[in-house]
This record gives sequence, structure tokens and C-alpha cells, in this order.
Amino acid sequence: MNKRKITNLNNVEFVPFDNYGLPVKGMNWHKISYSKENGGYGTYLLKMDPDTKSLPHIHVGFEEFLIIEGELMDADRKIFKKGDFVTFEPGTTHSSHTKDGCLILVFMRGINKALHESIE
Repeated sequence: MNKRKITNLNNVEFVPFDNYGLPVKGMNWHKISYSKENGGYGTYLLKMDPDTKSLPHIHVGFEEFLIIEGELMDADRKIFKKGDFVTFEPGTTHSSHTKDGCLILVFMRGINKALHESIE
């Protein structure tokens, strides 16, 4: 039995990003293999609209992502550009912002924990 799944970027349906409970304004995702019920392991596509900021959070496990389109600026003002592959080790805290929007392929190994900030 073949258990292959193919995701084509031209046909992806995004839903509001709600990994921390309530949806985060301007963030949408398409779960490829990510499952919160499986300990937060897996892969997803994350689309951030222009002028969107992620919630400050701490990484419990490794998070890695590939910038497919656009740019993303981290809290320390480091800019990640198309083609950059970024690794955050467990214990890292940060948040990111995109001025013009971006599309990211995210590989998660554990559920991030949001730091105390309200969702707008």
C-alpha cells in the first residue's frame, strides 16, 4: 500500500494559523504532515500577509524553515530572504515580521509555546 502524499504549491488551500489557540491575524497555514496531536512534529506551509508579525514564542524542539517567497525579519533585525534555510534550536525565543508578505516551508519538532502576548 502506497502512503505517498503530494502537495503542489499551485493548489494549496490555506486556513487561519491557530497553533496557539486563536488564529493569528495575517497568518495562514497548510498542514502537510504537522500534527499537534503527534507532539508538534511535521511539516507545513506558512503564508504571512504583508505587515504581519508572529507571536513571540519559545522553541521546545528544533524548528527549521525555508523561505520560498518574500522576506522575513527576525526580532534581532536579521532578514531571511528567498532560498534561506533557517534553524532555531530548542530554547530559542523570538518573533518575526514580514513587510511585504512571505511563504515559508516549516519543519517542526515539538510545539512552540507562545509567550504571553494577546492575539489581535
